[in-house]
Amino acid sequence: MAAPHIAVALDGTGWHPASWREPDARPTDLLTAQYWTDLVTEAEAALLDFVTIEDSLGLQSDHPGRPDDRTDRVRGRLDAVLIAARVAPRTKHIGLVPTVITTHTEPFHASKAIATLDYVSSGRAGVRIQVSRRRDIAAHFGRRQLPARSAGLVDELFSEAGDYVEVLRRLWDSWEDDAEIRDAATGRFIDRNKLHYIDFAGAHFSVKGPSITPRPPQGQPIVAALGHVDPAYALIASSTDVGFVTPHSAAEVTELVAGIAARRARDAAPVRVFADLVVFLDDTADAARSRRARLDDLAGGEYLSDAEIFTGTATELADLVQDWHAAGAAGFRLRPATVPHDLQQITHALVPELQRRGLFRDRYEAATLRGLLGLQRPINRYATV
Repeated sequence: MAAPHIAVALDGTGWHPASWREPDARPTDLLTAQYWTDLVTEAEAALLDFVTIEDSLGLQSDHPGRPDDRTDRVRGRLDAVLIAARVAPRTKHIGLVPTVITTHTEPFHASKAIATLDYVSSGRAGVRIQVSRRRDIAAHFGRRQLPARSAGLVDELFSEAGDYVEVLRRLWDSWEDDAEIRDAATGRFIDRNKLHYIDFAGAHFSVKGPSITPRPPQGQPIVAALGHVDPAYALIASSTDVGFVTPHSAAEVTELVAGIAARRARDAAPVRVFADLVVFLDDTADAARSRRARLDDLAGGEYLSDAEIFTGTATELADLVQDWHAAGAAGFRLRPATVPHDLQQITHALVPELQRRGLFRDRYEAATLRGLLGLQRPINRYATV
């Protein structure tokens, strides 16, 4: 069995709402390029596969479906794709997977942004697809009204996301790899016969193409999505390379991985299923529990998450990683409760422990994100022999 992949999910000063109040936090640096560069280079020094960068089209909120009025939380963020593009030239190996909200953006714009990121990073780009049900966010755009409650809304949003990914993939393929001739002597820069209309017409988008950006270095940058409900699992199985899930036991890992695999087309490469974990790490389990309790007191209540919350030592987390990997998880996306503390516990304690067990790389073995994940560069669907 291949060793588990390890990724980190970056969000502000950490996933706990009181993380910005920690003595080592850097809330005044959140809107600087150096802050994000420091976090990603820390992850790269530990040989992690990739980082994801959270994003939204509305202010952060403790409530998943509407804004709140709290002023004791981090509010405001930079654009995830632009963060990744800024950090890319300062890194060499680690994958960069920003979040894109499909509900209110256009796939043509996203396709060239992620293709550009793939060029800027020399083949290390991905995109995490996310939908939005919040009505206040819809009001920022004024192009659609989302109902307060609708049994079919989730299905509709994920159906739209599926079309969105299909458009992304077709646009990335709309230039053949050798479409650019660049022959000054003959005056031919491109071979127009190797640019293709995608002519996509679906329930949600109508896109003619081709792209204005040549085919990305990876051919197809990595597409990822987080799943909690059946339509999201269907999207992961049909449209993504990487799926993030939130199991709470090894048995649930096996069940989720098997369910996604059963929906996957037989001729498609298996989805790399990553288990999400929020992590509070310290040198002793008591210290980790004490720090979590202190943060909860500052926040005014117990921290809850969609994902399993792990509180303990790096050695104990390595045990869980080993157990869940054996149960079927291809990798783990770790959400540090606080940054930099829990990120450094991952990079300085968890990774060395996994390496001692022979469960993690000791060097980067591929130049692209697809290579790190063991995925081949796909053949262009429009190329002719």
